[in-house]
Amino acid sequence: MSTTESTAETTEKDAPAGEPTDRRRGGDRAGLLTAGAILVACLGFVLYGVLGTEDDPRPERPKTPTAAVTYRVTGEGSVDVSYLARGEEGRATVEKDVELPWEKTVQVPLGRPPTLGIVLDGKGGQARCALAVRGAHVQSATASGTYGRATCAAERLAAPEGAREGS
Repeated sequence: MSTTESTAETTEKDAPAGEPTDRRRGGDRAGLLTAGAILVACLGFVLYGVLGTEDDPRPERPKTPTAAVTYRVTGEGSVDVSYLARGEEGRATVEKDVELPWEKTVQVPLGRPPTLGIVLDGKGGQARCALAVRGAHVQSATASGTYGRATCAAERLAAPEGAREGS
């Protein structure tokens, strides 16, 4: 046996049971340091993703082109009004028990048909709806009687002549 071999045997034999030798201690420390570094890096990525940065590199979503539409309801009493308004999908907006006269100008997405619907309340009466696109009268209709209904609608909106698509 050489002197080097006997020293290694002595070190392993002299270590009390359950205690690691010097060789294992160094390996454990390196593993803990590596695991800690990975944990810190992961935490940094998570915080970066949650908090983001001030300069958001994502491009802004293109806005849907719209046209000005004026909805008008005249008459006496109150009505429920539903109309198409701004939005990517151009969903209907409903206003209940609206006192007349009522008027609203909104932006409607191109490619959507502007629509205005009215329903009289249980007292009845008479009301007239009117629809104008870009200031030009398009349609009108009259509702009368108890829970009378009327709808004003136009064809799908298109860009004005001479305008570039998307503006």
